[in-house]
Amino acid sequence: MIRRLGQSYARAFAGLPGEVWILAIATLVNRAGTMVLPFLTLYLTGQFGWSPAAAGRMLALYGAGAIGGAFLGGWAADRWSPVVVQQFSLVGTGVGFLALTRISSEHAFGIAMVLISLVAEMYRPALLAAAGKDVPAEVRGRSMGLLRLAVNAGMSIGPALGGLLATVNYDLLFVADACTCWAAAAVLFLARRRATRRARAHGAVAASGPQTPDAAPAGSPWRDGPFVLFLGLATLLAIVFFQINGTFPLYLHHEYGLSEAGIGGLLGLNALIVVACEMLILHRIERLPPLSVIAPGAFLLCLGFALLPLGRGALYVAGTVLVWTVGEMLALPMTNIFVASRAGSARAGRYMGAYTMSFATAFLIAPALGLSVYGRWGGGVLWGAAGVVGVLLWLGFRALGRVLASPPAEA
Repeated sequence: MIRRLGQSYARAFAGLPGEVWILAIATLVNRAGTMVLPFLTLYLTGQFGWSPAAAGRMLALYGAGAIGGAFLGGWAADRWSPVVVQQFSLVGTGVGFLALTRISSEHAFGIAMVLISLVAEMYRPALLAAAGKDVPAEVRGRSMGLLRLAVNAGMSIGPALGGLLATVNYDLLFVADACTCWAAAAVLFLARRRATRRARAHGAVAASGPQTPDAAPAGSPWRDGPFVLFLGLATLLAIVFFQINGTFPLYLHHEYGLSEAGIGGLLGLNALIVVACEMLILHRIERLPPLSVIAPGAFLLCLGFALLPLGRGALYVAGTVLVWTVGEMLALPMTNIFVASRAGSARAGRYMGAYTMSFATAFLIAPALGLSVYGRWGGGVLWGAAGVVGVLLWLGFRALGRVLASPPAEA
């Protein structure tokens, strides 16, 4: 069975361009160093004695900068080489994380978080642009799948290792995160060399030149009523999901008595399950209407968090992680598929941009909102509200699916 599973993965990713594999390796290295953000609330509340609400504001400021960073990354990738933009982002992010170890003032820390997120979040749109550049249309989907696999494989390492380092010295998290950023930037040097050789071999324009879109975009996503409704539902879903960066580790530390290493292990478990199972699940459900899968997936994701106050012990928490991870594997990949199918090739950039902004907005809102509710009313109210949101999302996505499945009233 293991052999057949390996053969299935090999067939799924066979024939991808070498540049995509280099991008995936760089992404794996970068995500394997994701240590600062998952433990930032514990760092600020434990090392500096800040309140949960103050720690949540720092994550909210990171989310505010992320919106601008996503815009800047896409803008820059259209004018220069996307790989160069990624390298700039990685080097700058590493410098920023090291600088955070010398900042203790709340005001200065907040400014630093905005600046770091502006630079760090330039990476994502540039990564997608690099992955799609000169890649045949028939393998673009699998190229994106390889990058998502690299992200989750790295996330199975970073938080777990970060939890161990935090038990020694929290400053080690910032140093390790910075070093992996710089290592990923070094790996991308290979991608630049390959792109330059290919351009010279074909007499093409230099890789750093402006990019020409495949087709002129037509139509605005903000005038697409069903899609705007979808964005609202997706934002609610992301607000619940992004509690893993704020209230979730703090709640496990306070209510379950878990150490940083234990919390990191649980976050790593989530990523390991995704790496092992997501591609197999998607293979089974890829022909189903996306919204019919997103609806129960969103409910399960929220249900996993809603179950937290009902039990005790690390094994029980692992069970809740399994529940919301299954929901994540059903809902989040299918939202990408829905957006792509709704947009079509001519409007993909603007639709994907609007979708990315919805998640950046959720990242801005989620930590401060979650930590504020937790600090004022406790975990029972917070996670109970997550369960209610899950029911609303299930009903909302199902209703949207019925609307879109109905024949239009007029041509």
